[in-house]
This record gives sequence, C-alpha cells and structure tokens, in this order.
Amino acid sequence: MWKRKDLIGIEELSREEIEVVIETALSMKDILKRPIKKVPTLRGRTICTLFYEPSTRTRSSFELAAKYLSADTVSIATATSSVQKGESLLDTVKTLEAMGIDLFIIRHSASGVPSFIAKNIKAGVINAGDGMHEHPTQALLDVFTVYEKKGKLEGLKIAIVGDIFHSRVARSNIYAWNKLGSNVILCGPPTLIPPYIENLNVKVTYDLNEAIEDADIIYVLRLQLERQKRGLFPTLREYHMFYGINQERIKKAKKDVLVMHPGPMNRGVEISSEVADSLISVINEQVTNGVAVRMALLYLMLGGKSDENPV
Repeated sequence: MWKRKDLIGIEELSREEIEVVIETALSMKDILKRPIKKVPTLRGRTICTLFYEPSTRTRSSFELAAKYLSADTVSIATATSSVQKGESLLDTVKTLEAMGIDLFIIRHSASGVPSFIAKNIKAGVINAGDGMHEHPTQALLDVFTVYEKKGKLEGLKIAIVGDIFHSRVARSNIYAWNKLGSNVILCGPPTLIPPYIENLNVKVTYDLNEAIEDADIIYVLRLQLERQKRGLFPTLREYHMFYGINQERIKKAKKDVLVMHPGPMNRGVEISSEVADSLISVINEQVTNGVAVRMALLYLMLGGKSDENPV
C-alpha cells in the first residue's frame, strides 16, 4: 500500500513501493491506449506544477497525466509570478495551498527545495527534479519501461554512460536499480564521475567498451553544459569520440540490448542518430511510459488505493 504524502526521492522508497507504482502504471497504460483517454478518478482534485527550471517532457507529462485522470491543473510560470516581486518560494506555495491545491509538482535548481516545501505544507509534493539531487519520476518510468520490455528487473546489467556528476537522473536510477537487484556500472570521463560514487554500490570504469560489454541496458545521459562552471573535457567532438554511443560500439552489448535516454538528446554528441532512431532504442516509449507512471503516482497520492483497479 502507498501511504506517502510526498515523493522526494527514490532513496527513501522500498522495493515494494516501487513495485506498487509499476503495477499501478500497467493499468494506467491501458487508459492511454484507448481512443478516449479520460477517467473520472481524480475529479475535484487540483494539481499545481511549479517549475523554476525549463522543462518540456516532465511538465507536459504531469499535466497530461492529471487531465487524463480528470484532475484540474494550475501551471505557474515563475517569470510572471510574484517571485519577480520578491515573494519567497515558501510564501508562493502557501498562497497557492490556501487556494485549494492538493498536490504540488516542484522543480528547482537547488537541491532540497521539494523536501523543504513538503515539510512546511499539508498538501502533497512530488519532486520533479531538484538540482543535482534526484529526479524520482524519471527513474520510475525507466524501471517501468525495462519491465515492459524485459519482463524482469533483477540481475540485469545497467550501463549508465555520460555526465554522472551533474545528473540527478543518474542518482535516482542508481537507487532504483540497486533496490531491484540489478547490477549498475557507471562510465564517463574522470572529470564527470563524482568521487566516492562507488559507495552507492556501483562499479565505475572510464572505458566505454568495458561498460557496455554484455550490457542489457545502455542508459545514455545528456551532457549538462548549463550546469558546468568550467571546461571538464576538451571538446564535444572528443567527448563523442571516446564516450558517444554509436552502431559500432553497440555490437559489444547483448543482442537484445535496450538503449535509453532521459531527454533532451544532443544528437552527435552523447548518442548518434542511427542509434537513437534504431529498433533497440526505447526513448519514445520512455516518454509514453512517463505519462502512465505519473498517472499512477497521482492516483496513489491523491486517494487511490494500490489494491483497487483505477481503470
């Protein structure tokens, strides 16, 4: 049973809670396959997306998930809000809560903001990405995508390649895969691998061929140039030469390997277009499953029960 008011990170979840989300998302996926994608499950509930960073996939995904469940949505653009007049984030959230918001979806550039907000309001909070901390719903949709394709999660080799240092997606995925019994190996330039990351029960290599050899999943991360304050590698061309995923390198993985990417992609940098658009790529499925997983979370956090059928 899901009993949490908030979802701040994967680190705090149990394996059983992750499995509840996956099971619920399977029912939500059925709704997405219908000609009319609408059920009255959350009628009368109101959800607010409050994003202090740019987003296309996550924000749209949450808003569509809410609408498919008949919840009302409010989207706050910080550029036109009272934040520009000096209002604090907490005051903004409390003002919105006083208007009847049941659940906040919050993204912020500072780690810990969703947790801080959750501790100071009665409404629920979902972390949609906070700084370099976590992005829990991305990890949940990734796990769900692999479960759909592979039919299992335990014992898989997961190779996460790229900018590990700045990636909240990587951290959430590491927590999720470890809890589910998979084996995680990280790969990237030494300057983009956090020190002591091995303490999270992962292997680290700087050799891409070693990382993807016999891999079940190759998870490609975007180079987050906007978070880098100094040059951490010589050029994008050199990065692609050593760490870009292309058709030739894919041959070293298992024949049924899946290639994943949280988006947005830098084609020709961390991944080639041939791989991104190939049959082994499940990048578009990740986007679809993101809606299903977020529908599942909204359902579980706003009164739905994990032992009931929401469809």
